[in-house]
Amino acid sequence: MVFWWVIVVFILGAVVGSFLNVCIYRLPREESLVSPASRCPRCRHAIAWYDNIPLFSYILLRGRCRSCGEPIGARYFLVEALTAVMALFTYGQFGITLACLAAFLFVATLIVITFIDIEHQIIPHEIILPGIPFFLLTAVFVMGVPFLDAFLGIMVGIGTLYLVAVYYEQLTGIEGMGGGDVNLMGMLGAFLGWKSLLFILMTGAFTGAVVGIVMMINKGKTMKYAVPFGPFLSLGAVIYLFWGRAIINLFP
Repeated sequence: MVFWWVIVVFILGAVVGSFLNVCIYRLPREESLVSPASRCPRCRHAIAWYDNIPLFSYILLRGRCRSCGEPIGARYFLVEALTAVMALFTYGQFGITLACLAAFLFVATLIVITFIDIEHQIIPHEIILPGIPFFLLTAVFVMGVPFLDAFLGIMVGIGTLYLVAVYYEQLTGIEGMGGGDVNLMGMLGAFLGWKSLLFILMTGAFTGAVVGIVMMINKGKTMKYAVPFGPFLSLGAVIYLFWGRAIINLFP
């Protein structure tokens, strides 16, 4: 029975990942998520249903559009696969419960934010502004986070990152992060509580610094080269959601 649940959860995760790809492509372009139907981003030809099966169609088409033969970005396959794997993680952590659904929605939202921020270096307000109250309520009524912890998560998250952004810009003359990053920290705090924020910030800063240094070395960029911070905050939040408490307990 568990084996079949794993299969079902993986398939549903991949299907959700296909929709997340629509969000990632259309939200920054301010296009409708409902219509028109999925199209090739290059030739604009409508994609038939049998060419839109998550994961399998990409493999069968060898990553190319059936109509024009142009390559389809690997991001489409990656998002579907990543979402399916994260669905399995949430199922393994929470079982078939409302908490599993809430955690999966949280992770799926972070996947959309991550890939939009990587490509466009923005975090759309359409995601963050409704996300803060939604995940606050979800944390309190589904995940069992005390209301005060979730509320302080918003206040401390936004306030802390805002101060970091202001002082960094004053010291360096470089805008280190935008309002989207600040609001994102508030959303993470709303769902995970204020006690998660130091872990998330430290994890995000460390992984962001490592990736930024590697990119500067490989591409010959200077310190002014902008590396979006949203993906690293999202990574820190996901690590905390699944393993953060266990990692913290390793230290006396």
